[in-house]
Amino acid sequence: MKIVVSTIIKFSIVAILIIPNFYNISASSFEDTQQSSFEENKEVYLMRGEHYIHLNAKDDVENFNLRFAFPPDYQYQVPILLELYDDTSANLLNYKIEEDINYPNKVINFSIGAMKNNDTLMLHFSCWVIVQNHEFEDLPYYVRFPKKSNLPEETKTWLTSTEVVQKNRLLIKLKAHQLRGLSSNLIRFAEKISKFIKNHRYYLFVIQLSFGLFISQDAFTTLLINGENVGRSHLACAFFRSYNVPARVLLVHNDQGFWTQMHYMIEYFCPGYGWVLIDSTKGQTPYATKRQIINRICYPEDEMDTKSDYIYPFMKGEERWLWLNNDNIVPVYVDCNSGSKSQMFYEGHMEPDKFTADYAFLLSQLVYRQYEKYLGLNLTGQNYEYFKNAMQYHLDAINAFQQSNINSYLDYMYLAYNEYLKIIILNTM
Repeated sequence: MKIVVSTIIKFSIVAILIIPNFYNISASSFEDTQQSSFEENKEVYLMRGEHYIHLNAKDDVENFNLRFAFPPDYQYQVPILLELYDDTSANLLNYKIEEDINYPNKVINFSIGAMKNNDTLMLHFSCWVIVQNHEFEDLPYYVRFPKKSNLPEETKTWLTSTEVVQKNRLLIKLKAHQLRGLSSNLIRFAEKISKFIKNHRYYLFVIQLSFGLFISQDAFTTLLINGENVGRSHLACAFFRSYNVPARVLLVHNDQGFWTQMHYMIEYFCPGYGWVLIDSTKGQTPYATKRQIINRICYPEDEMDTKSDYIYPFMKGEERWLWLNNDNIVPVYVDCNSGSKSQMFYEGHMEPDKFTADYAFLLSQLVYRQYEKYLGLNLTGQNYEYFKNAMQYHLDAINAFQQSNINSYLDYMYLAYNEYLKIIILNTM
């Protein structure tokens, strides 16, 4: 294939027209940044979250919708493609990626045809994501605990007490006080929380796991008898919030190496820095971004609308990752070997210079936004051909990344972007 526009020219176009305006910096200062950027490398990963969703009808039902959490364009990750596989047995009428109520969350909205009583169906799809690795090596060693009045307004949402994050319970406040001690260092407090939650009454967790006796995963119950990654995340959030540190649950798929339902982690807000990842199950903070795909950032509304676990019937207090608008349709989870299940896979890894890595990330964002815009529309004629061409270039780009060919990845993503720009939707209003 002959590529008309070279990678060098494309670098220049994006650098001059997009990046300086995007970050509101001058062209001259950008050139200085570009020069230094070529002197260091950055890890970039291609990840794939694969999902099998089995549904069963308890009665005859008309058309219905399934909404499933889709990885948001967030900080160090950007989704690039939703791939639906041919073994999907659902009568799929349409599907599209939509904005969720709370930014930056996204959902896949599957429109599915009528089902008869006791019918089953299966959806099989993958979410492809580009992730820039960040080890948080620039996190300061010392940060003072924040005053609530000094926090950014958008972070204060995650200070509230909820049904599963009971930050005002006396035992939780006492344990948080014990973990903090006399220190005024938020970073030290975070490290103590992560270590405590990993080892706290671990033998009780082993007993619960051995006999399948998990119960409520709220923070208070987890403090008493330990819990799954769900409860540990809630308890970590409660400790932080008790000292006016915003903290929130993340729904992720990580590098566990086996099929699962969903994994729960958290991030806390560090003043003057930003959000910092914690894996409260492994007891590690900060936690590298290359270890997981983030599927959803949970808000207090999610903590107030939890569900019971699909496998352990007495395990309550899980934030949702799928929603059905018909009560007679139920997801079928068995043991994560059969039935519904999910897993994250590494599909590629490259370490280009920082400028190239940042350019690839920005270009992926631009292409994805065009893809999301047209996915699910009833495109016809030449518009449909443009969309099909762009989708093929998407797949070619993924293959290039898997072959560790960064230049071909950029070329194909650029071609995909050009195809999307050819689509013309006439406004008939």
